[in-house]
Amino acid sequence: MGTELALTTAVAAAALAAAALADLLPRATSAAVLRRRAARLQLLVGGLLAALAAVALAGLAGYGDLAPAVLPLGVPALAVALVSMRRLGRVRRGAAAFATAPHTPAPPGLRAAAAHPLLALPIQVTALAGVAAVLAAAGLVALTVPAVLGVVLTSAGLLVAGIGVRDALRHSRLAEGAVARPERLAARPVGVL
Repeated sequence: MGTELALTTAVAAAALAAAALADLLPRATSAAVLRRRAARLQLLVGGLLAALAAVALAGLAGYGDLAPAVLPLGVPALAVALVSMRRLGRVRRGAAAFATAPHTPAPPGLRAAAAHPLLALPIQVTALAGVAAVLAAAGLVALTVPAVLGVVLTSAGLLVAGIGVRDALRHSRLAEGAVARPERLAARPVGVL
């Protein structure tokens, strides 16, 4: 129980740190800050995915008592690996294009890409699953009781929906600022000849 709790707490702490950094990513003021944050987030998420893969391999190698501790993080971590890492790489490479001018303000399109819900939401859902895994490993929440499991899943669903709506609204607001607005032509009304 002690090893399981320690492992789950470490993985959940890394997931929470990644979620906080993903939330700060679109708030970068310059391209250099955005590149640095994206690189840190990519490193942190890569380490988190590597740790989860190592636990899964340890479970296959005979240490099956460790695998259930991080099992709730499996599906969100897969979404992070398939969706978020690719988008995060694009943001990092896009910000790296401004490396020669480090004080350049972060372009609105790049900030909108950093705020995309498919980049942040899987990471934030993984952090939420990590918190649930820690509570279950500590014995504070008995996920084997159907009534408790129903409340936990309903609460998690509402939280994920709220986080998703928040991320989508922020992305929409930033994407709106990235669209070039055509200048309004001061056209005179056409009169009768």
